[in-house]
Amino acid sequence: MTIQEYLDEATRLERELEDRLAQIDASTRVDAVKGQLRDWRARLDQLQKSITTVPPDARRDAGIALNRVRKGFEDALARREAAGLSRGAHAAADLTMPARRRWHGGRHPVTLVIREIVEIFRELGFTVALGPEAETEWYNFGALNFPADHPAMDAHDTLYLGPGSLLRTHTSPVQVRTMQRWAPPIRILAPGNVYRRDFFDPSHAPMFSQIEGLSVDEGVSFVDLKATLNHFARRFFGAGRTRFRPSFFPFTEPSAELDAQCGVCGGSGCATCKGTGWIEILGSGMVHPAVLEAAGIDSERYTGWAFGMGPARSALSRYSIPDIRLLYDSDVRFLEQIAR
Repeated sequence: MTIQEYLDEATRLERELEDRLAQIDASTRVDAVKGQLRDWRARLDQLQKSITTVPPDARRDAGIALNRVRKGFEDALARREAAGLSRGAHAAADLTMPARRRWHGGRHPVTLVIREIVEIFRELGFTVALGPEAETEWYNFGALNFPADHPAMDAHDTLYLGPGSLLRTHTSPVQVRTMQRWAPPIRILAPGNVYRRDFFDPSHAPMFSQIEGLSVDEGVSFVDLKATLNHFARRFFGAGRTRFRPSFFPFTEPSAELDAQCGVCGGSGCATCKGTGWIEILGSGMVHPAVLEAAGIDSERYTGWAFGMGPARSALSRYSIPDIRLLYDSDVRFLEQIAR
């Protein structure tokens, strides 16, 4: 193709664009205009490809002509769009139309539960303490009186990062680190994420939030534990029934679990409570003397109690959520019903 033929074709495309735009109604949306000019744009693309057939010494002039046609097309569309926006801005508002609702996000149900729990215990003199999610075996197990052959230390229960290191299975290491750093009296809450090799089912998840509490001082007894946790249960769960059950944990002695009536079924039995009518809220007990000694605290002088709970399970009961997996799906349709 000679340079003159190329320039003539570019001129024809320019004139045809002007004629066809003049025939298209000015109120036509830009995307519709593009659709009506689809064949014209195909010819423009073909003109671009044919630039390789122009003699090398004339390709600069051919490129200038091609860019002029393309810019004319883009400018015409921009003018159309600006005119449409201007007409829309001056159009009369229809006051009978419903407003457009936009949801800008909110706090997750588990976050709401954690904040509420923290506020309840803050009124009782507790402060928040944090710690690393990647822990050593000693802080996660050894300092908490776990025997060396405890099944929780096996790889089918715990996610190991390497020899002697792991993703913490509970936030109890924060309690040990706090007792090492500060002298009693101690009252702390330790919220955070923990990791276990659990199956993903309606009431379990491999990664979940946990919040633990610790109180250490002279003269602390099991009476203090029951009084504090019953106060929490009344504040958090309202008039729902609660019960303490004897249990066992390596780091507490004696130990007990606190159950609350299932908020999903009202105690009649469902998949969330596994048909029992009760939701296990937390495990608790008096801190084992071996744990106090491992953290450098005199167990003859001081005693303490501790508890640990999963806020996700509390969220299930609080918001009548039937399946814990809903908390991890990030489905806005679900979250916007609860988050605030």
